[in-house]
Amino acid sequence: MIVYFHVCVDFHSPRHELSSVSCLSSLHPSLPLSVPLKSIAVEVSVQGHVATVSSTLQYENQEENPLEAIFVFPLPGEAAVCRFRTKIGQTEVVAEVQEKQKAREQYDDLLSSGQQAFLLEESDESPDVFKLSVGSLPPGEKASVSLDYVTELAVQADDGLRLCLPAVLNPRYQPQGSDSGSGGSALVSSVPTGSVPYSLSLSARVSSLHPICRVESNCPLDPLNYLNTEKTQATVSLAAGHQFDRDVELLLYYQDTHQPTAIVEAAQASAKPGSLMGDPLVMLSLYPEFPNDVMSSMTSLGEFLFVVDRSGSMSCPMHNGSVAQDRIGSARDTLLLLLKSLPMGCYFNIIGFGSRYESFFPKSVEYSQKTMDEALQKVKAMRADLGGTEILQPLKHIYSQPCLPDQPRQLFLFTDGEVGNTKEVLDLVKANAGSHRCFSFGIGEGASSALISGVAKQGGGHSQFITGQDRMQPKVMQSLRFALQPAVVNISVKWNVPKGVSVTPLSPPIRVLFQGQRALLYAQLTGKSSGDTEGSVTVKYSLAEQPVENQLSFSLKPAEDTGLTVHRLGARTLIRSLEMEERQGDGKKKGVQEKVVELSVQSGVSSVFTAFIAVHKVDGEAVQGPMLRRQVPTPSVFVPLKQQALFKTSLSRRTVCGAAVNMSMPKKMSFNVQADMGPLGLGSKFSKMSKLQSEDLDCPATASNPVKDPLLQLISLQKASGSWVLEAALAEVLGKTEEEVAKPKPAPVGPQK
Repeated sequence: MIVYFHVCVDFHSPRHELSSVSCLSSLHPSLPLSVPLKSIAVEVSVQGHVATVSSTLQYENQEENPLEAIFVFPLPGEAAVCRFRTKIGQTEVVAEVQEKQKAREQYDDLLSSGQQAFLLEESDESPDVFKLSVGSLPPGEKASVSLDYVTELAVQADDGLRLCLPAVLNPRYQPQGSDSGSGGSALVSSVPTGSVPYSLSLSARVSSLHPICRVESNCPLDPLNYLNTEKTQATVSLAAGHQFDRDVELLLYYQDTHQPTAIVEAAQASAKPGSLMGDPLVMLSLYPEFPNDVMSSMTSLGEFLFVVDRSGSMSCPMHNGSVAQDRIGSARDTLLLLLKSLPMGCYFNIIGFGSRYESFFPKSVEYSQKTMDEALQKVKAMRADLGGTEILQPLKHIYSQPCLPDQPRQLFLFTDGEVGNTKEVLDLVKANAGSHRCFSFGIGEGASSALISGVAKQGGGHSQFITGQDRMQPKVMQSLRFALQPAVVNISVKWNVPKGVSVTPLSPPIRVLFQGQRALLYAQLTGKSSGDTEGSVTVKYSLAEQPVENQLSFSLKPAEDTGLTVHRLGARTLIRSLEMEERQGDGKKKGVQEKVVELSVQSGVSSVFTAFIAVHKVDGEAVQGPMLRRQVPTPSVFVPLKQQALFKTSLSRRTVCGAAVNMSMPKKMSFNVQADMGPLGLGSKFSKMSKLQSEDLDCPATASNPVKDPLLQLISLQKASGSWVLEAALAEVLGKTEEEVAKPKPAPVGPQK
């Protein structure tokens, strides 16, 4: 029988000085400790390329004492959480947004007095992790908790629109000495995928101005149901029995989808004019079209730096199928594609990182047949054997090296994204954004969207997620095409609106444009026009020393039935920009945090400085009896066995299966999702000891002989020049004899007499 450790840690208050680690035996229903979360139902409403997601969590206390249930779970890093409500019996309470510390103190006070309260807060370290606290749930009582968020859908290499609903939250490595969570951290209770004791259901309604061609997913779906003859509305549902072994990914394909669009949304009726919610907002989706003559002359210059995660978690499989490749194997295949596709004359290097980092070459080398062959031999030997996931140090090393003259630096980052210092990484990339473009690849299930998407956004590049049994070739080649595009410079945006109307941009300035990729802009429209109802925006830039101009006209008349979706996305965009500004000033820039709190409270959109709190006023007597704390387990692709989790937070007292240990409690507290992926599960300061091996993790087994992709086999035989040598290996891949391959070869042309 496998035993998993359930870690209960105080996240924010010394109120619970006694925390416990309870032994759960395979999470069988007959366990003495039941899990209060019973089911999660998700409803998705897609309007074009924006989705509103509503999740309802059903709780039930089946124990004899009141419970506090703690649930740490993932959300998309770019989501705007905008509504939180609870229902007990027939009483529904809509939560309000408060300054985070104030909300925490109110929550603690209410629970101490026997009242019922609910708290939803965003992680201090990563915007894609949230914690839900359900407090003082009496014996036998049921509670329903609902949270809503809105998010944009990402454009894929095959022109699909991607909506990812995270279901897997892998433990994240906290580098030794990192600023993130230095005062204290708390840990998620991880269980293997497929062992989660609650269910998931999902239904989606899709609406579009253009016909819906199809909906695909990495999970089984019920058949697509069209709601009208134009096929512009449809519903689809997740098939029953989801095992929480992967994130749920929906890919939507529309006819003629990638057209520039503008949506103007009316102000909130109850909000003060002149405020963000009290004015109309516009969301522009731009798809820049570059001149054909410029695009036909792709650059052959560049310094390509491939930064590859070789931490212990990269030994885990890509999925739970019978022929699953491990993550490091997927990274090797991705590198093979990229190395074979580089242009002659560029420069490149490969850096592997874990608790330490090492480069293939002392410095970047010119791409040739010789250097490519040498690199490929090292790629074949590359293993997940470098310990923990420390991205900062290799990035700092790269940024300390001077750029090569006339060779634009292009950085490709491959990682499973399991780090606890996401914001430190993003801040470092942004600080060096002027010297490079950064393209990121999230490898495997549960990769942090905040890290993968954030690195690309701050580095002026593009992000891709390679999960399950994805065909990575189109994704890899799309990123390489973007990297080989000439850099777009001197980008300017000019708004043209009628007299009496002013425009306040909410989005940060556009720093990067790629052919066919969407650029989103949000802006606040203040004032009124006496007559004209049309506006336009003009984007000007230089590409390969040629001036280019794209223009989009739009009506100032608000669209119908948008709710406040655009306002919430606009508020989220501004909040994230202000949060980064506050971090870069080390919290010393006056008024920034206060501005974030004010904007978050006004818009109802979460931030790192605020939290949602709902108070359920109990009629009559307060909840009686000692309250127990239960941690709701979260699915993880792997669970560390030697050490279930790394305690950055020291507890004043804890009980480990009955054995008491006395420790001290720090004053500063936050919550991270962490696991010690360092050597021997003891942290990177012990990096001189043996490295973390795959047997240190409870990973599903990878295939001993995974099926070889014929395309990868063919590419592996390609020369640096892009040609192939006619040989037996090539014929075998093509399924022919050498004679059959050679037969159609044209006769050599000799010199004319």
